[in-house]
Amino acid sequence: MRITIDASSTLVRSAGVKNYTYHWITHLRRLLAPGEEIVAYPFVNDLGQLNHQARSLSLPAAALRLALLHAVNWLGPAALDAVTSGSNIFHASNLSHHGPRRARLTATVHDLTTFLMPELHTSANIRADRTFSEQILRRADGLIAVSENTRQDAIRVLGIAPERVTTIYSGVAQEYFDAAPVTRAKPYALYVGAIEPRKNLETLLDAWRLLKPDLRGAFDLVIAGPMAWASEAARERIRTEAVYLGYVPEADLPGLIAGAAVFVYPSLYEGFGFPVAQAMAAGAPVITSNTSCLPEITGDAAELVDPRSRAEIAAALARLIESPTLRGELSTRGRRRAQRYRWETCAAQSLEFFHRIAG
Repeated sequence: MRITIDASSTLVRSAGVKNYTYHWITHLRRLLAPGEEIVAYPFVNDLGQLNHQARSLSLPAAALRLALLHAVNWLGPAALDAVTSGSNIFHASNLSHHGPRRARLTATVHDLTTFLMPELHTSANIRADRTFSEQILRRADGLIAVSENTRQDAIRVLGIAPERVTTIYSGVAQEYFDAAPVTRAKPYALYVGAIEPRKNLETLLDAWRLLKPDLRGAFDLVIAGPMAWASEAARERIRTEAVYLGYVPEADLPGLIAGAAVFVYPSLYEGFGFPVAQAMAAGAPVITSNTSCLPEITGDAAELVDPRSRAEIAAALARLIESPTLRGELSTRGRRRAQRYRWETCAAQSLEFFHRIAG
């Protein structure tokens, strides 16, 4: 069986989808039986090193492959059939505009936030997801959803038949489970992720202001992640009201997260929530939202808050900052909960999914 997976996200700057694609393909390849093959489209079989801010290949090599991707999108299914010749399955991303006519079509549903909260996204993101939905998701032979909440969203919002969508949780890299905490001058509460409206950082900053001055004096609020499409006002607040680290290289993230006294992630919507799963694996006590998939992913291993309530976020921060015992309990429960989010498990379940789709 040959499975061609669209790995074009590794050729561009990306966050969660790039993380998923890189680790997913790497672990799928380790489980292949004789006669099975994973091909990374468009011809990116060497995935290089995971870097969310850079391409996996040189600029000329990446440009050539992206040109091929755009040419196939323009020419249509016949061109895709040619470049995926011999494949039993083509697993598309939202950079693919067509499905093949000869191979079975599958895809991963990461989230439906552009449908549920379009006001928080750029028009380009909305258009891309609408195209992906019409051309790929609604026509696929089978879909993977990265959480049960995302599966239910796909059924409800897109009208996908329930039997066509399988929940397979994403994974967490081993480095997070093995992370040794870094030390900073002051203990810190930490947010990690892209800086965009959906992540709700202005409400977090409002909540931090509500803390007693002695707590704010004893702890830093540290924010790490690349600036995406946040407003200029939000960018300025992040730079002046928190310790802003900018983009932190992937190799440095596990130690930074493990060293946090509290990991706080008040996102308005997530499909899986990589930073929360990574924080649990690293033993950081987690505060996160009571919305979307986040209660499902964290179970009893996090303090859940209404992300639109600065008072609830502030109260949770104060509880954890002031209680080492509660932090220790959440850390223990988080490490235990994170064991279900292993890439080896994700890859094994995904191969079962592909075998079933291939027939």
